Amino acid sequence: MSSREDDSLPPYSYVPGGPWPHPVSSPEGHLFNQSHPLVKPIEGDAWQNSPAYLRGHRLFDAGYYWEAHESWEALWHAHGRKGPTAILLQALIKLAAAGVKIREGRTAGAITHASRAADLFDRALQDKGPCQLGLDLKECIAIARAIAKAPPVDRGPSGARVRRVFQFSLAPRIQNGPPANTESQLQNSPTFDPPTSRRL
Repeated sequence: MSSREDDSLPPYSYVPGGPWPHPVSSPEGHLFNQSHPLVKPIEGDAWQNSPAYLRGHRLFDAGYYWEAHESWEALWHAHGRKGPTAILLQALIKLAAAGVKIREGRTAGAITHASRAADLFDRALQDKGPCQLGLDLKECIAIARAIAKAPPVDRGPSGARVRRVFQFSLAPRIQNGPPANTESQLQNSPTFDPPTSRRL
């Protein structure tokens, strides 16, 4: 897969039980029989150099929650599923899973995943401080807790190719090194907006 193809957004966001085929396991899926590049762990806090990490954020902010989950999960495995960075990645995975549950109309599942994300963000904060991988973990905790308290509702048409259900940007923006060169990842990134205040 070329870097250009890797940067493009998928033709739809997969929702279990929805009308679109599973991207990987279905012969009609857009990733069926495609090889995937090796995902390397993030070195230190150099998140700007991790295509998988940045792609996960781009997918999440565009409403591709299942796909963001998959991107971050591959990176989580690259980190051996343990350690401070893996904990933060797992929190992001859980937040993306909450988005998937909202798209499915499963409020209880969204609450469970968002609550777990808040706990993991808090654990990461306790381990290595409030600023990691370009994120303000105190804001991440507040967002996850707000979702768990009052999950947004997907009010879009059933079967929509993609729907943003969160009205906040999760793009990393705290710089510990040279600026990232990732399209609009860090350009005019809005501050976190608790999802209970504005919904799609």
